Amino acid sequence: MRKRLCLLLLPLLLLAGCRREEPARTAYELYFQEADLTYSAGDAPFRTETVYLYDDETDTAPRLAEALLNELLKGPADETLKSALPAGTTLLSLEISGDRALVDLSPSYESLSGVALTLADSAIALTLAQVPEVSSVQITVRGRELAYREQQVLNIRDILLTPEEDVISTVDVLLYYLDQEGRLTAAEQTLDLYEGDTQVSAVARALERQPEGRDLLSPLPENFQVKSVWLEEDICYVNLSSALLEGLEDRVLQTALQALEESLSSLEAVEEVRFLVDGEFRRDLRVLGGAGQGGVE
Repeated sequence: MRKRLCLLLLPLLLLAGCRREEPARTAYELYFQEADLTYSAGDAPFRTETVYLYDDETDTAPRLAEALLNELLKGPADETLKSALPAGTTLLSLEISGDRALVDLSPSYESLSGVALTLADSAIALTLAQVPEVSSVQITVRGRELAYREQQVLNIRDILLTPEEDVISTVDVLLYYLDQEGRLTAAEQTLDLYEGDTQVSAVARALERQPEGRDLLSPLPENFQVKSVWLEEDICYVNLSSALLEGLEDRVLQTALQALEESLSSLEAVEEVRFLVDGEFRRDLRVLGGAGQGGVE
């Protein structure tokens, strides 16, 4: 009897040992709107729905970004949610250039405008924010920008900022902008610091925005963004993306570097500013004749 029992159990043990392990998957969040705003929680425009993607199919930034966006375009499984994107919208192409996701969508996306366009853009940007390499998103339709969109490049960090009531501190700085004659000129400003902000990151982000209510212009080229910025003792390190530097004229680049250096040097904690590209020092990237200590040695 014991021998017979062992013979019956043997096939089951063999089957258990032959089972293949389930491929690894990772959870991600897709951003949708409430289908019925009556039940919306507070002022939050989005509620997330979890999707699980196989790791071996999302092993690069472009593959992960494309998979996330295709899942977003399918719409929510939860009937209490709805997509912010128009029905029938399809992904034509998606590329990662530096730290920016370049998303090209089908013509149905052109039907959006105003708040609806802002919500759709934000849903895409927030969903793609889960790709570690992506910090900004640019959305086009059949390769063309929407002329009526106020901002062509979405900085994910700006979308993720906490509300104004969560301002934890402020800092007084001198930001260097271009005047009407193309010369750098200082403008006194008080910047709000949110949770997770540093003084140097607040200065860098402020320069990326167009000054309001002044006859001044941003000294940074269009779509130019600082990849990362941090302070070690009294030295401020500014990390730029090589993809954003390609094709820039020397004069334009010098103006941008000088504006960053002089603005950051206006902080009491900063004694020197050094520039990096993709995390590496570049001897040819330095400010010529700037007011700060200057560039990379």
